Amino acid sequence: MPTKFLRAASVLLTVTVFIQTITAGLLLSSPTNGPLHSAGAYTVFVVAVLHLVVAILAWRPGGGSPGPILYAAGFLVITSAQVALGIAHLTTLHVPLGALMFGTSLLQLTRLWPTRASAAQM
Repeated sequence: MPTKFLRAASVLLTVTVFIQTITAGLLLSSPTNGPLHSAGAYTVFVVAVLHLVVAILAWRPGGGSPGPILYAAGFLVITSAQVALGIAHLTTLHVPLGALMFGTSLLQLTRLWPTRASAAQM
């Protein structure tokens, strides 16, 4: 049961990061979209904190692997760095780090999603 919450948190994190890439494109096309991208950044941060809390709760009572906690904590650190880079307008680092964040969120999502063989065993 705790794994379902962890999967849901990972889906939410991946979706918010993906939406943030859309707002980044809008910001690059028009500077008036800055507040939208900024709001998205803080949303990703809040979801990353939520993801960390869910990872801890899924591990402790469920007895699962602590690996998702390390991922969630690392992602929160990267998110914090991303927000700081965005505030400092360092787009040469901010844009590639955003792409890395989306890629790692997809990777984590695929690790948490069961394959057909393991789902049939459940």
